[in-house]
Amino acid sequence: MIDHISIAVSDLDRSTDFYRAVLAPLGFDLLVERPATMGFGKRYSEFWLNHRPDMAPVAGGTGVHICLRARTKDAVVAFHAAAIEHGGRSDGAPGMRDASTAPYFAAFILDPDGNKIEAATFLAGNQSG
Repeated sequence: MIDHISIAVSDLDRSTDFYRAVLAPLGFDLLVERPATMGFGKRYSEFWLNHRPDMAPVAGGTGVHICLRARTKDAVVAFHAAAIEHGGRSDGAPGMRDASTAPYFAAFILDPDGNKIEAATFLAGNQSG
């Protein structure tokens, strides 16, 4: 089980605004604010932004991505829309995906630094994990 995840961002203010909008549909709030890091979560900080002002953009096709669970298809759609509206890019529009465990509904986005984030929900009757 994973307790929390941290990602590097080049502009902490921009990324905080971005993730505040993108993570809201998934039920995450900004819970911790520090000079060089921000923590988002539901009950405790599970998703951290770490300021790395000299970082290069994340290279496409690195194979690294983070998937966050959404409660509904509407939350997945809202996550994707918020990302596009706040300076992110689509890396897979909301829709059905096939997996080895069960079909699921998901969307993929790239944040302003190129970090790949997915939101996914398993539909009724196809719950997994």
